[in-house]
Amino acid sequence: MLIRLDDRGSVRHPPARRGTIAGTITGMRRPDWKPLLEDACRHATAFFEGLPERPVAPRQGAAAMLAALDRPLPEAPGDPRAVLDELVRTCDPGITGSQSGRFFGWVLGGGLPSAVAADWLTSTWDQNVTSGNGTPAAAAIEQVTTRWVAELLDVPAASGALVTGGQMANFVGLAIARNEVLRRAGWDFDAEGLLGAPPITVIAGAERHATVDRALRMLGLGTRQLRLVETDREGQLRGDAFAEALRGDGPAIVCAQAGNVNGGGFDPLAEIAEHVARARAHRPIWYHLDGAFGLWARATPARRALAAGAEAADSWSTDAHKWLNTPFDCGIVLSRDADAHRRAFNGAAPYLPPASAVRNPFDHTPELSRRARGFALWAALRELGRTGVADLVERCCTHATSFARGLAAVPGIEVMNDVRLNQLVVRFHDPRAAAGDPAAHDAHTHAVIRRTLDSGVCYPTPTVWRGIAAMRISISNWSTDDADITASVAAIARAHTT
Repeated sequence: MLIRLDDRGSVRHPPARRGTIAGTITGMRRPDWKPLLEDACRHATAFFEGLPERPVAPRQGAAAMLAALDRPLPEAPGDPRAVLDELVRTCDPGITGSQSGRFFGWVLGGGLPSAVAADWLTSTWDQNVTSGNGTPAAAAIEQVTTRWVAELLDVPAASGALVTGGQMANFVGLAIARNEVLRRAGWDFDAEGLLGAPPITVIAGAERHATVDRALRMLGLGTRQLRLVETDREGQLRGDAFAEALRGDGPAIVCAQAGNVNGGGFDPLAEIAEHVARARAHRPIWYHLDGAFGLWARATPARRALAAGAEAADSWSTDAHKWLNTPFDCGIVLSRDADAHRRAFNGAAPYLPPASAVRNPFDHTPELSRRARGFALWAALRELGRTGVADLVERCCTHATSFARGLAAVPGIEVMNDVRLNQLVVRFHDPRAAAGDPAAHDAHTHAVIRRTLDSGVCYPTPTVWRGIAAMRISISNWSTDDADITASVAAIARAHTT
């Protein structure tokens, strides 16, 4: 087929006939995209417009969804518009309203308008972001956005990459750490692997996030190499205990935390940095900071002190689909040492293009084929700007304080953590039980969570903290407002007093 270009160098297509099929390309039917994408826009608009009245919890659970979806594979092709309608009709009852301003589960943001729209275009453009030569826009925008993130967080990162989420961000950071401390100890990991390598001590808080342990397992570092440091009542690593754990020699990885997954507490980052600096005089150390959501405290002057000292780390992990409110998925890893980052993941092969003015993303992440996450991240940062990010973080923290104040005013409801960020941990005391009956209070807490979810008003999640059953509330959605907080406090209070 002859490809013709117009005066601007763009492909000039032959006139297309309107209808389901428009024209042909080398004998294959070319779809008329407009009706299908208009349908998709209609479904998406209906979803967003219906969010204020939509129950936040899904109306049907996993078993019902499996029953509805588990059908034989169709034998014949289907009309795309009919397929889309069937997908929406079947799945809608099982969709969780995580875009709602009253969704407080885990730590999930919503989707900023520009980021959602950019994510649609990401699927349209369908760039496999591998190299600067192969996907120039996707590779360049990732390099720019990771730099923007480093500037917002005020950390001295020389390189960065976009991955699926906090799990893979921790994996990448700890992989760089593993290889680099061994290199500094005189061991060539690329050539020799771990067999016979000097043992690596990994020092982390007792309340580290579970993704740290999973990353270490995937990296071949077992639990016997993990030296845990006791934490205080807020889940924060104790500085004096950390200094003791750091004693010794041989290669070591320090993994600190900015934002405890339950209460939002911060390890004493400045104190950790001082101990690490002294210990580096006699042993190779890499300092990784897990800051999935808490690291964004550095983006707002009012909360920045919580993460003071974070700039001393060697690598940082965080998420854009938390407080930056990009659609899933978009984890971020940053590294102080660009060469160490590339050494850990370089993927050179004869068929792959060399690096150009834009570095090759495949040299910095575990994946070769992956989605172009940078477009939505760029849109979110461009929409918010520096002051918008600060306002978003501060607004969510203010809502958390109001939420805590409203719940604590209800007899029998206990806010267990010091609410300094966006996290609440709440305990519900059964008024019918004796004060010394923790099992009854645990059961009552679980019942309150269940009744709250059944109400459809808001979506908290259960947790266990300090060995006690509790409700966990996380506020990180850009659309959450005062009315959402008021309605949610009332719904949880009703579930407690019923």
